[in-house]
Amino acid sequence: MRTFEELIAEAEAVSVDGWDFSWLEGRATEERPSWGYQRLLAGRLGTATAALDIQTGGGEVLAGAMRLGGRPPVLAATESWPPNVARATHLLHPLGAVVVADPDEPPLPFADGAFDLVSSRHPVRAWWTEIARVLSPGGTYFAQHVGPASAFELVEYFLGPQPEAREGRRPERESAEAREAGLDLVDLRSERLRMEFRDIGAVVYFLRKVIWMVPGFTVDAYRDRLRELDARIRAEGPFVAHSARFLIEARKQVD
Repeated sequence: MRTFEELIAEAEAVSVDGWDFSWLEGRATEERPSWGYQRLLAGRLGTATAALDIQTGGGEVLAGAMRLGGRPPVLAATESWPPNVARATHLLHPLGAVVVADPDEPPLPFADGAFDLVSSRHPVRAWWTEIARVLSPGGTYFAQHVGPASAFELVEYFLGPQPEAREGRRPERESAEAREAGLDLVDLRSERLRMEFRDIGAVVYFLRKVIWMVPGFTVDAYRDRLRELDARIRAEGPFVAHSARFLIEARKQVD
């Protein structure tokens, strides 16, 4: 078995660009939602005439959906983080998608009614008024969002109780905001899914990649807690947390 310091050094050195978690294979697991977002997105892309993927990350999910057969005549994607903009451009341009650097804040750099499909997987925030603005009448927003208190067993291990943060990202609240923006709810499904972290390197990699979980996370700042968690995993087995996901589909009202 590798030492604490060896696992930490390895996890600090590896790149966390993009939204590919394959480095965690054999080291961490997360159940996937039963609905199969990428497959469903492929079907919707296949019938769209103009589509926009918001906060596309490194473009991996969108590219996967396109390879399953979803290729509308017009397709754009937005992303804010420069390393991911470059990665998404490299991945999506050969598939016919244009990647636009965007700060993930209103306004979206597109005209009113430009798209009949807007999608997003795990947006940091859904700007519902902007989503409704760029959708054409009868157009659809289709997305998988992170739900409330996702992986909070891990978050609260490092930060302590987070009662206010636990109230955020509730699907019923987001669906109400969508209605206020002029969208009719078509589908809403929620699941909580088991996560396992089998070594401390997996924890460090995850927190470096998913930067909003423990804001400002560094190994130096949390070394003592990391060392305690390493000892716990070695003694008791994987650290277990639960992610929260919800699928939402909403359609713009036709005047």
